[in-house]
Amino acid sequence: MTDNDNSPQRWLKYAESDLELAGFNRHPKVLFETLCFHAQQAVEKSIKAVLVYHQIHFPYTHNIGFLINALKEAGIHWPEELENCVILTKYATLARYPSDMTPVTQVQYKESISIAKMVFDWAEESLSNTNEEDE
Repeated sequence: MTDNDNSPQRWLKYAESDLELAGFNRHPKVLFETLCFHAQQAVEKSIKAVLVYHQIHFPYTHNIGFLINALKEAGIHWPEELENCVILTKYATLARYPSDMTPVTQVQYKESISIAKMVFDWAEESLSNTNEEDE
């Protein structure tokens, strides 16, 4: 794997890194907003890994709904139970900086981690299934 490697596996590696950071033992000075940003990034990069694998171009965006639509338009199976991951889009921008956004609660944080883990698992399984089909 090189520094300019744009492979699906590299995207998934970055997604996993964000997922690990999001679920890291929270220090009292670390905001839930910051951890939810990493959960959002894990979802975004997981979906992009699948898009890259299928050679589907996507614009620079943090909009998870847009990325899901790109999957669907390409005929890639997207599980209905993962639809709620679009709620993490707000953490890509609003939660990263001081704003009028209502502070993220521990319940919302835990939900974000759970959603991100499910999307990551889906992407990882999607890539392993497609790799098996190629053999």
